[in-house]
Amino acid sequence: MKGDELHEELPDDLPNEGSGTDAWQRLSAYAYLSAPERLEYVAVMRVFCGTLLADLAVPDVLAKLAQAGLPGNPGDPGAPGAALDAETLTARLEQLVRWGNLLRSTHTVTASSIAEYQRSRSRYQLSKLGERVQRDADEVLAGADAAREVSSELLTLVDRGLRDIAAMAAAPGGADPQQALERISTLFVQFAEFAESVRDFYAYLGQVLARYDLDGAEYQGFKELLLDYVEAITEDVSFRAPRIAAHLRAIWPHLPAVLSRIDAHAAGLGALSGALSDALPQTRVQRSRGRDLADWEGLRDWFADSDGHGSQVDQLRDATLRALQSLLANAKRMLRSASGEMSRRKDLLRLAAWFDAAEPEEAHDIAVAAFGLYGARHMGVAPDPDQTVPAYVSWWTGPVVDVPVALRERGSRAPRGRSAAVEDHGEQKRRLMEQAREQAAARQAAAAELRSASGRFDQVRLGSAAMRLLLELLTTALGNAQLHKGDKGDKGDGGDSDFLLDGAQAGDADLGIKLTAWRTPGRHTLLRSVDGDLTADDLTLVVESAAVSAAGETPAAEEASA
Repeated sequence: MKGDELHEELPDDLPNEGSGTDAWQRLSAYAYLSAPERLEYVAVMRVFCGTLLADLAVPDVLAKLAQAGLPGNPGDPGAPGAALDAETLTARLEQLVRWGNLLRSTHTVTASSIAEYQRSRSRYQLSKLGERVQRDADEVLAGADAAREVSSELLTLVDRGLRDIAAMAAAPGGADPQQALERISTLFVQFAEFAESVRDFYAYLGQVLARYDLDGAEYQGFKELLLDYVEAITEDVSFRAPRIAAHLRAIWPHLPAVLSRIDAHAAGLGALSGALSDALPQTRVQRSRGRDLADWEGLRDWFADSDGHGSQVDQLRDATLRALQSLLANAKRMLRSASGEMSRRKDLLRLAAWFDAAEPEEAHDIAVAAFGLYGARHMGVAPDPDQTVPAYVSWWTGPVVDVPVALRERGSRAPRGRSAAVEDHGEQKRRLMEQAREQAAARQAAAAELRSASGRFDQVRLGSAAMRLLLELLTTALGNAQLHKGDKGDKGDGGDSDFLLDGAQAGDADLGIKLTAWRTPGRHTLLRSVDGDLTADDLTLVVESAAVSAAGETPAAEEASA
């Protein structure tokens, strides 16, 4: 993800206590709806929402996905989630647990093999917040763009129910708690459905009002919608609102007593709220609508102005008036248009259909004809010769070519101003030559030290430079040598047959030095230096002047002491 790490950590500016953290954690339950794998997440959540108090393992979810034919079915290669296997599904379930949509289950696992146990040991069940979020998401997907009909007949039922409750509350001895509970529960279900349908319809109406590209047919349908349907709704609400407000005023003095009698008769989870708060401090009880005084205050504010900010009925009238004003504005726009239409919406939709059905080459031609978007004009800037870019690489993802400032700003390659002077590197050359002379002198001194110490390496301690030169010559000599099996009487073999070295020599003509090495069983040559000592087993070393060897003279056998 990657999209799957979204909302895993709290932001730095969010307080870590109080309702802010709780709100953030609840909002994290919506994260899977905006993740790149949203289709897979929705399919998995629908599987869990289709069960009640059931915990499912990964194989169970895969089986239900295959049975329902939802995205994520591995047997359906055309599904968006065709690549969703057991391992990927496990990762999706774990992410849903972190977001709070699912909970881990403590169900005991029964397995016939280790592999089955590993697949089934993690079981998951739906959380309350996850079920609520998925239910809302399915409602949005099912009818987000539809025009919902207003349930105006429910307003009549609300009026009738409030009248009956007012009569029951004013009766001698008070209202019967069971009958009052049934009427109040029915009343608030009807009112909630009516208010929700009104909100959905006017939200759709606002979406249509935002369009200023209506053609003749669309304008005619919109006009009939406003003049007939909206007017009928407004008239019905205006007629019922005063009567409902009067019933509420009659009920209000008796309301606390009615609610108290209902709570004493059927407390429900409200009676357990104290015990739950003691055992589980984070558990809250949400009571049925109409059981709290706050629910009645919301019902009263919908039909009557109790706080000076206006009621929902007043807002409904204002919204209808704004809709009529928008209708008149569209009518004036269409009358001012010489052709009767100013919208290019149909033309753009037709062009979009051409683009959708065209091949890539045809789409380029359509774009050129419709918008004048011709091909790019290259400026002739050569790319980096060290970079080889294949022909199939898109310019969008390909390497960037640096454009000179003069060409980018003035469109000219000609340089401006005076040419810069050639940089003088004489000082740098002098320092490099001095450094080379110092290194050559140090190597000459190391070669002279080796020639003077030959034959008594165990008695003198060589300097660092002399030891490095000796090891360099020894490495080259051993690399040039040839190993062969010697006979009895050969030099250095002690009379026994053994392996000998031939041609183990190395020299440096510039330093005038040569090193010769041969194998001598039982001899240990000790090389001492300021950096440490080195012992060469079964080896004899001789360092001599290269000039003497070149003259054909036989060097003295200067060997290192054992």
